[in-house]
Order: sequence, then C-alpha cells, then structure tokens
Amino acid sequence: MNKYSGLIAIAAVLFGFFAGTQLAGRKNTIIINSVDNKISEVLGIIDANYVDSTDIDSIAEKCLPKVISELDPHSVYIPQKDVEETNSDLQSSFSGIGIRFTIQEDTIHISDIIPGGPSEKAGMLAGDRIIKVNDTLFVGKGVCTDDAAMKKLKGPKGSYVKLGIQRYGEKDLLDFTIRRDDIAVESIDATYMINGKWGYVRIERFAENTFGEFVQALAMFMSNNAQGIIIDLRGNGGGYMGIALEMANQFLDRGDVIVYTEGDNSEKIIEKANGYGMFQKTPLVVLVDETSASASEIIAGTIQDNDRGTIIGRRTFGKGLVQQPFVLSDGSMMRLTIARYHTPSGRCIQKPYTKGEKGTYELDLLERYNRGEFFSEDSIHQNEELVYKTKKGRTVYGGGGIMPDIFVSSDTANVTSYTQEAFSRGLITRFALKYSDRNRPTLSKLKGHEEMARHLDTQPLVDEFVKFADSKGLKPRHDLIAKSNDILKHALYSNIIYQIQGMLEHVKYINLDDPTVQKAIEVLEEGKAFPAVER
Repeated sequence: MNKYSGLIAIAAVLFGFFAGTQLAGRKNTIIINSVDNKISEVLGIIDANYVDSTDIDSIAEKCLPKVISELDPHSVYIPQKDVEETNSDLQSSFSGIGIRFTIQEDTIHISDIIPGGPSEKAGMLAGDRIIKVNDTLFVGKGVCTDDAAMKKLKGPKGSYVKLGIQRYGEKDLLDFTIRRDDIAVESIDATYMINGKWGYVRIERFAENTFGEFVQALAMFMSNNAQGIIIDLRGNGGGYMGIALEMANQFLDRGDVIVYTEGDNSEKIIEKANGYGMFQKTPLVVLVDETSASASEIIAGTIQDNDRGTIIGRRTFGKGLVQQPFVLSDGSMMRLTIARYHTPSGRCIQKPYTKGEKGTYELDLLERYNRGEFFSEDSIHQNEELVYKTKKGRTVYGGGGIMPDIFVSSDTANVTSYTQEAFSRGLITRFALKYSDRNRPTLSKLKGHEEMARHLDTQPLVDEFVKFADSKGLKPRHDLIAKSNDILKHALYSNIIYQIQGMLEHVKYINLDDPTVQKAIEVLEEGKAFPAVER
C-alpha cells in the first residue's frame, strides 16, 4: 500500500458523503407560542380565583408530562432546565475537561484521559480520583452522582475548574486547575480489521458527527482492501434519522428505498438512495439485538428488505415512531410523534402499544426474556397476518422490530446466581478498577489486548476477585465459581483491558469469542453475505 492510498480512499468515500448529504434533513425544530385552549383556560381560572396563592408555572410543569404521556411511549415533554443536557448526547462536542469516568463507591474514578484535551495537558492520569471540586469535598452518597458530576465538570468554554485529585502512590491530594475547552464526542466505539480481511465498526449512537466518523472508518477499510464489512449496531438506541439515511446510502443502488414515513397529519415521505455510495457491491453484515432501536432499525430494515446484506443477532427493539422537536415560548421542548417509520417492503418498525400505558410498554423486553425469546428462535411469535416480501421475494414479518436473518441466542449456559450477583452489584467493575490502579505501572507497559491477556493468564485473578467479593458481602460458592470460572475470567480481563488500554482494545478482546461476531465472520468467509433468492 503506497502512502497516497489512504488519501485516495478518503477522497473516494467523501465523494459519496457529499453526494449523499441531501438525505441528512429531518432535524428542523418548530418554535411554538402559547395558544388558547381548555388547559390554559383552567389554569387561568385557578390563578385568578383559587383560595390560596398558587404557582401556575409549577402546576403546568407537572401537568404537561402527564398530558403528553397519554399519546404514545416516545412523545415527551422536556423542561427548559433539561433541554441542553437532553440534546447534548447527540451533539458533536461540548465544553468540559476531557475525561471519561465512572462513579464507584460514591467517588469519581477517571477511566480515560481524552488525548489532546485539557486534562491531559494539565497532567491528569487514568486512575486518578476526583475528591474535591472547587475546594469543596465531592464524594459520598447523594453528593457524587452522575448528574451532579456532569454539572460540575462541564461548563462554558474558557472557564476554569479546580480539582483535588487522589492518585495511587501519592500521600496528599494533588491540585489541578483546568481550563475547559471543546471536547469531541465520539459516537463510534471501535473500527479495525478482523483477520486482515473484514472491516468491523461498532456504532454507539447516531449523533451529529457519526457520519463523519463512519466515513473515516470506510476509508480505512478501503485503504486496507477490506473484502467485507461488519456494522455492529447492538446496544445502539438510535439518534438522528438523517445520519442513518446517509450511512445506508453508501451501500444501496440508485432508487432503492431506504425508509418511508407517514402519519395522519403528515404526508408520506419516501427516502431513496442516490446511487453515489462507494460500497454498493461490498459484502455486508449488520449485527443487532433487542436494544437496537430507531435509526439502527432503519439501517437493518433497509439492508434486509433490499437483500443487500445479512442481519445477524436477535429481534430489535421496535421503536419506529418519528419525533419532531417543538420549542415552546419559555424554552422548554416537546418531542412529538408525527409519523411512523416503514421499511421498504412496508413493514412498520414500531411494536404495538396501548396509549397511556407506558409501564407495560417498558416491560416488553422483560417479557421477551421471560418467554425465552433471547434464547430460542422458536419462542419468537411471528405475526402470520403481517407478511411482506423483500426485493428478491424473501418472506419477512411485520409486528414490530426487525427479525434477523440469522438468529444468535444470548449465551447464559454457565451463568450462576454467584455471577449474577457479582454483576448486578458492580463488583466485577469495582475490582477491575482497584486492580488496574494497583498494578497500573506494570500493566501500562503491555501492548494490545493479546499481550495483556497473556499477562493476566499468569495471575490468580479469579481467586483475588473471590476474596474481594467476600469482603463486600458476596460469600464464596466454590461449586458455582468453578462453573462460571470462564465467565468471571472473561469479564475481569475485559474490564481491566478497558481500564488500561481503552475501548478499542476492549472491543477487540470481547469480539474474540463473541458468538454473533464469529457468526458474521463465518458468513463472510463462506461468501453468503448476500441473501439468496427465495424459491
């Protein structure tokens, strides 16, 4: 590969990007002023006549969520104070100090320092603990929470925050004054080549910058002569529809329908591929599970209905309602469902729901689990009345979510009550964090997940964990521990790799024996990524 091949690959993919930006749309916001109606009339009467003084704004804030919840499970009212934070997850950047952290034992533990960010420049290290913020103690229950930590650490660009840091091996707290700056929010967890042949990309969500990151991934695959691509959408709850359209456009022929939307008060809109995508003939596999939703389901549905690739995993969530943001006069926001997503064959992605019964809707995944859907394909009830055909005539079913072409069950064969409690109480993560801190000087010298795993193989890691768990109240059950030894070992290794080497090496390690990823590789190796015509 010559030194220009990467640039050529990027240029080629970017051509497909700019040619496809017309699909991005769908992010417009409507601003609404107050209108006279029965609700405002009632509030006005209360304000003018009620026996005691009242806070009408407070009453309205409590009423609106209830009113909107009567519509569907995804329409939502967002108070003005929460709008910025709610939108930030899908934005490409925010102003902060440039760390990734977890909260363990009511203390902020820094798991990673973002390269080039303010914290790295100030000299902070992974493994540091934040004990004080602006000279005020910031530890303990009810004080150190995820929301409180984000509010303390985020702030206007150029503003300063003073931190008191506890570092392993240091007796006294270390003081750092950090100037906040723009921090890029990455939405793609991992991009790498598997076996030197297959490009793998795991997408966490569909945010403002996701397609730009995806273009870089595709360029890397092209420059490495990838023979096929695996897109991992497991755990991806969705995001911007326009980003999903741009991504799907890279793989479809001109005129192929990507998705269409329609509702009683909105016209039918059909989104089609423009034919400028650079990977229309590349073998493709898409991985999904029960937590893949919305934009993830759009991609899985269009790839399946156009017979463009193979979908592997478990039935997706079934979130196919289109929300449009409406900003109210006081700066609060309503995300209102205005239409439904339909796959090219006509399937409605949205699973059934009863208006006003959000609790039942939210328990759907638990019900799927209890009836065995995660473990057996035969436990999935296909709606025989909602039969659709793909481009090549293959049969697919409606009724909510996307059923994969190849089912892979959730592996719980050796899960025991001991491991369940260890995971549910966060003991695996807590032990891995302590172990990583204690051994960071040695572990930091190891290169890549393979070298790390070989080193950990020489350590009595499970035995150490069992002693730690015992000290936290989880009593040893040696018969159960022996049965779950491989699960415990794998979980401990993957958590330590994440703490020391970051997300990419963590993903590479867990993919080594991930049955869904291994099935994807098998399909690609056998040349079966393109579905056969049904006869």
